[in-house]
Amino acid sequence: MDALSLLTQRRSIPRLAEPAPSGDALNNMIAAGLRAPDHGALTPWQFVVATGEGLEKLSDILKRAAESDNAEDAVVEKALKSPFRAPMVITVIARTKQHDKVPVIEQHISAGCAAQAMQMAAVAQGFQGFWRTGKWAYHPVVREAFNVSGDDEIVGFLYVGTPGCEPANPPKRDTSKFVTFL
Repeated sequence: MDALSLLTQRRSIPRLAEPAPSGDALNNMIAAGLRAPDHGALTPWQFVVATGEGLEKLSDILKRAAESDNAEDAVVEKALKSPFRAPMVITVIARTKQHDKVPVIEQHISAGCAAQAMQMAAVAQGFQGFWRTGKWAYHPVVREAFNVSGDDEIVGFLYVGTPGCEPANPPKRDTSKFVTFL
């Protein structure tokens, strides 16, 4: 797949199965993430990879978050099962630094670019993924479990695996609704 097709045909795949990327494939994904735009060379990212027992740990973290909210049993159960929608979940964290020329928002965007690059590297190697944030990314229990404080943020959970279904065609969008020229 050429780079332009990869970018213009990207779709999230909701059903992911084994195998997850490993070895060179995972290293390529991480290398792609590390090449995200990075004003000031601050490298404001951290990637926490969960597979196997790591998914169990992530499941427990999400369950504790739901329970701390006194959530209904169905919500707790959904949080508990969430990490198992894919054989790998990569938590992408913006680890910000104070800098006179690089505001925190740029560092958050950089971490988001890293997540996108990792997802595209997965697709380029025959894997698939989807990016979720949702309320758990901002929940105090989850933030604490990932040692996220201050201006740091969990920018997303990148679910990765082998496609378990055919992707739908990407929606057609009228560029005139999104683009203007000065």
